[in-house]
Amino acid sequence: MISFTEFIPAYSEGFKFLEQLGGREEVEKFWSMLSDLYLKDSLSKLIKEKGLEGCFEYWSHSLNEEAADFTMTLDNNKGEFRIDMHRCPSKGKLLELKYMTPYHSYCDHCEALYKPVAEKAGFEYISDVDCDNARCSLVIKKK
Repeated sequence: MISFTEFIPAYSEGFKFLEQLGGREEVEKFWSMLSDLYLKDSLSKLIKEKGLEGCFEYWSHSLNEEAADFTMTLDNNKGEFRIDMHRCPSKGKLLELKYMTPYHSYCDHCEALYKPVAEKAGFEYISDVDCDNARCSLVIKKK
């Protein structure tokens, strides 16, 4: 199995390759395919069954598995789930590498993967990304 330290640079280089082949549209098509294939039995299922609690469950597992530096909040009174990523392990790793330049829009893949799932389930998805510093926030809330 490929390790995290090897996977992230390969992912970034794959985005570059796809963009060289077919432009940004090809990268977005790939992200859309990933979202459809890999999130339908996980996040999509959880958010449809449990709503915002499903979001909390999904990201509790995945972000802890990646050893991310984040704060996650579920506020049922506000109808809102929030992640504040203090240091993204993926983009942070790419910024540390001296032998390569990360894909220029690397952080865009998160919104491309997760926003369609949240919106299909009837939620609003809002993100604020500081890709140069490996930080972001995301809010999923009831419409």
